Amino acid sequence: MTRSFSVNASRRAFLQRASALSVAGVAAPLALNLAAMAEASAANATDYKAIVCVFLYGGNDYGNTLIPYDSASYNAYYNLRPTLGYSRSSLGGTVLVPATAPLDAGGFARQYAMAPELAPLLPIFNAGKMGVMLNIGTLVQPTTKLQYTNNSVPLPPKLFSHNDQQSVWQSSAPEGAASGWGGRMGDLFESGNGNATFSCVNVSGNAVFLSGKTAVQYQISETGSVPFSALQKPLFGSSAASTVLQTLVTQPRTHLLEAEYTRVTKRSIDANGTLTAALAAGPKINTPFPEKNDLGNQLKMVAQMIASAAAIGAKRQVFFVSMGGFDTHDGLDTVHPGLLTGVADAVSAFYKATVELGVANNVTTFTASDFGRTLTVNSDGSDHGWGSMHFVVGGAVKGQTFYGVPPAVANNGPDDVGQGRLLPTTSVDQYAATLGKWMGASDTDLLSLLPNLSNYDIAKRNLGFV
Repeated sequence: MTRSFSVNASRRAFLQRASALSVAGVAAPLALNLAAMAEASAANATDYKAIVCVFLYGGNDYGNTLIPYDSASYNAYYNLRPTLGYSRSSLGGTVLVPATAPLDAGGFARQYAMAPELAPLLPIFNAGKMGVMLNIGTLVQPTTKLQYTNNSVPLPPKLFSHNDQQSVWQSSAPEGAASGWGGRMGDLFESGNGNATFSCVNVSGNAVFLSGKTAVQYQISETGSVPFSALQKPLFGSSAASTVLQTLVTQPRTHLLEAEYTRVTKRSIDANGTLTAALAAGPKINTPFPEKNDLGNQLKMVAQMIASAAAIGAKRQVFFVSMGGFDTHDGLDTVHPGLLTGVADAVSAFYKATVELGVANNVTTFTASDFGRTLTVNSDGSDHGWGSMHFVVGGAVKGQTFYGVPPAVANNGPDDVGQGRLLPTTSVDQYAATLGKWMGASDTDLLSLLPNLSNYDIAKRNLGFV
């Protein structure tokens, strides 16, 4: 599996935060506590809710994920992808039929089908528990093609760059951002959780998405928390030696950086004990998850944590899982189908697990990626794009519905900036705001969470899919 993380970005973020702490001096804990108090306005939840971000690293190819199916649009699609497009006959089993009126696209009914490999998601869509987002991507403000061409409005920085667009998707800022909108959402809710450590949970390593201003992402593995290895068994065969070591690495220090290091170490040891006990005592999940599927393993751990939420006092949680390999400059016809199979099997199993646990209405899963890709092909692959198609799954989702505007299927058409690179008509900020509102964030909170949201008309900030 390929994941894209930046060592330089992490180093820069560390230096920035260390600098901030040096300025704050001994008052830093007070400053952080005051910030947390100011951001806790939405922390009075009595029920449980969680959002789960499924990030597809590399830039998922939208053209072979959600395929135009009506005759005119399909023919335009296949003309642009004569060697890599799906045959129309292969799509008959995954046509998406909306629950209400047909999808209107300039006076004619537009139809879409999912790639055949996504068939496990079809029953969820047909049950009204999955929505489809059309042409969503990073934007600063609503942007027309003319405005883009004339460069007359601010645009997302460093378009078509993997690292930067991953960061803009996750944080609204390019590589080097200190916090993401998932982490900032965690800031709002962590004081309402029994253990703030479990507000933002990453099962796939590290991502700016879950870094808050006060909330810190808790990183776990597919099998549970990552323990302090030297304390896993008696040190040198001596429990007394283990006790001495634990005291040594957690005792208070006077030096600012040493004190912070020991605080984090103690938090890690305590969290490992709490989570390990909660998972062991939690209900067993009988839903089968796909084997040899890393994303499925990550989502199974998320399901296990959700099942143990009451034991750790969690009311609001933000999770992050990921899958790599979507940078399909070549091998689109051979690599991409397997990737989609992995996503569909994992997400389908996870949704079924939430149904089994009785929490389907409390958990919303959504996909995200660096960007979409070009509709035109480059030999046996596609190049970096912009807007893309995404899925939202959960019991609270107003599903069997398309959200957004169906783009014209064309090279350099009215909805793209060349080669079938879609100019987004729905922004990540609107996507995030809808999820944040469902979690319980106020309109004022959302403007703080999402710096570009104020550029959108109030009536259009909530997309209404939950």
